[in-house]
Amino acid sequence: MLPVDPSQLSSEDIGEKRATLHMDHADAVEHVREAFTSEGFGIATEFSPSEMLNEKIGADRDPYFVLGACNPNMADRALDASDNRIGGLFPCNVVVWEEEPGVQTVYHISIMKAARLLGMAPDSEEMADIVADTGELVEAAWAKLDTAE
Repeated sequence: MLPVDPSQLSSEDIGEKRATLHMDHADAVEHVREAFTSEGFGIATEFSPSEMLNEKIGADRDPYFVLGACNPNMADRALDASDNRIGGLFPCNVVVWEEEPGVQTVYHISIMKAARLLGMAPDSEEMADIVADTGELVEAAWAKLDTAE
């Protein structure tokens, strides 16, 4: 039995964001990378689970790519505020998957909000400020995604 009922959590509770991009998969990945790096996020890691699964087990998955975005200032503050425990959720992932050729979904949740829900970060004013500041950066990057059809 889970200690929290996931059905009681809203998208806002976990900082869930979703966008649709009408472009080729590789172009969408680059577009998302540029949107986040322009807002001060570094891409600490990136990989394609679909390529790995297709190669290793013949999964036949459509393109799926993970960008591990990290804003150094926010990460530093969050590590201090959480006694280093939030690092277990680093980096903040932004995922791009192909719904169909020419249509990509971009997906993200706030690890800062998730850490608070999991008890890895305190429910404090300091952490609330970090959540708000990080949220502003994500919103600014999200606003740069070209979601026009």
